Amino acid sequence: MAMTATVSFRTTSELKERVNFLAKKTHRSTSFYYNLLLEDYLDEIEDIYLSEKILSEIRSGKQKTYPAEDVYKELGI
Repeated sequence: MAMTATVSFRTTSELKERVNFLAKKTHRSTSFYYNLLLEDYLDEIEDIYLSEKILSEIRSGKQKTYPAEDVYKELGI
């Protein structure tokens, strides 16, 4: 079984009530749904925000890019 940790965060009353309602109607815990939401969307959110950060660094010259042809040649592909 995976180790668990306690997390505390703020959300709107509306979102909290929606999760509470869903948990009550399905006889599951609110923790189940908060974890499900994090598991389903965290990868996507990481991709979006980290990609935006890297793109910003590329545009500002903090990160260098390489043409695909150069990478293929270096890797012998």
